[in-house]
Amino acid sequence: MKNLLILLVVVLFNVNSFAQDGPKIEFKEETINYGEVVKGVDDGIRVFEFTNTGNAPLVIKNVTSTCGCTIPTKPSEAILPGKSDKITVKYNMNPGPISKTITVESNAVNKPNGVVPLRIKGTVIVVKDKK
Repeated sequence: MKNLLILLVVVLFNVNSFAQDGPKIEFKEETINYGEVVKGVDDGIRVFEFTNTGNAPLVIKNVTSTCGCTIPTKPSEAILPGKSDKITVKYNMNPGPISKTITVESNAVNKPNGVVPLRIKGTVIVVKDKK
């Protein structure tokens, strides 16, 4: 009985160790608040920085936005363990509130199905010239 218990503990420990192997993605921040920005002054570009904290190459498979007003750009190469990269987002600066989601699909083992939702929020205002 004692040997069976020891074997069970060893097997569970090994299964848990294997589950943690692979690429892991950690973002510096998952929400960027533009705050109140002025159309024509702010270019609408923001950067989500991330690091592969795992032990295998991280591949960003796809990055999509909830609408055509937000254009994300992803890295084209795999990110090696311990290395960092970025996802750049350009919002078209339509006046009004900003509330958009950018979905990152990867091979990261620390996120459900390798998917990370990133968010941008804020408000775009128009300042009229005084004449």
